Amino acid sequence: MLNILVCCANGAGTSLMMKMTTEKVVKSLGIKVGKLHHCSLSEGKSSATQFDVVFCPLNFISMFKEAEAKGVHVIGLKNVMSQAEMEEKLKASGVPLE
Repeated sequence: MLNILVCCANGAGTSLMMKMTTEKVVKSLGIKVGKLHHCSLSEGKSSATQFDVVFCPLNFISMFKEAEAKGVHVIGLKNVMSQAEMEEKLKASGVPLE
């Protein structure tokens, strides 16, 4: 069971849409999710270690180096609304999907 965090600059519109895209991806892949949360980058940076996976826009990936060092899979997205990109990068990340 995965705990997933999605972050955008302000934690309002974009991260909510990313969360909805994430819900579609995990459903299509049959992944069980314990917690799926969306928030701002600042909140995400401080809480990222409580999650298995963090999705964020590609240009903000460096903000999560500390979480990555602790084993969190941080996945940067070029198109944060792309279900195909999210699915492809999640599969390639090495995250156990079962």
